[in-house]
Amino acid sequence: MTPALTISEIQSQFAGEWILVQDPQADAAHEIRSGHVLCHSKDRDEVYRQAVALHPARFAILFTGKIPQDTAIVL
Repeated sequence: MTPALTISEIQSQFAGEWILVQDPQADAAHEIRSGHVLCHSKDRDEVYRQAVALHPARFAILFTGKIPQDTAIVL
């Protein structure tokens, strides 16, 4: 398994990409602080395919790019 990276390390190494993070560690506000990067890609669908293929028990998917102002976010 890859070593855990902090969110700062993830953002700097994979700027503008979608990230699949295994065993994410979060703070009290539920913001991801660190985890093991399983895969990364500029293509969101590729990261989702890898999540399905790898089927990690605990994971998060992050986007390290800038979200356009007129974009709606649905959770």
